[in-house]
Amino acid sequence: MESVCAFLKKCGVYYLATVDGDQPRVRPFGVAEILEGKLYFLTGKRKEVSKQMLANPKIEISAMSGNTWIRIEALAVEDDRVEVRQQLLDAVPSLKRLYQADDGNCQAVYLKDATATFNSFGGESTTVKF
Repeated sequence: MESVCAFLKKCGVYYLATVDGDQPRVRPFGVAEILEGKLYFLTGKRKEVSKQMLANPKIEISAMSGNTWIRIEALAVEDDRVEVRQQLLDAVPSLKRLYQADDGNCQAVYLKDATATFNSFGGESTTVKF
């Protein structure tokens, strides 16, 4: 999990895919933090991505750096503890202009049953499960 988080941070931006009915939806994200042995990201409950994950928690994440890319299949699980939201905001202070831990909108989400596959052009694939 540490190698997955480090890679996502190195990329800076990764893309998270959800399903909206029968239409895939992809958008950029930037938060990736390990807390309590889980890989978390942060979003807003008022956003469509939040509603889509609630309706169908199966997500995929993709990112690329240089000649290496990652694909992560996982279930998105909300952690509604205010202290977790605060830890994520403290880890990424720039998000404090958008969210507060107790604003009713800030949403902490972790990856469950995740399979991450690293690939590179001409190289071997490496899979990490967490």
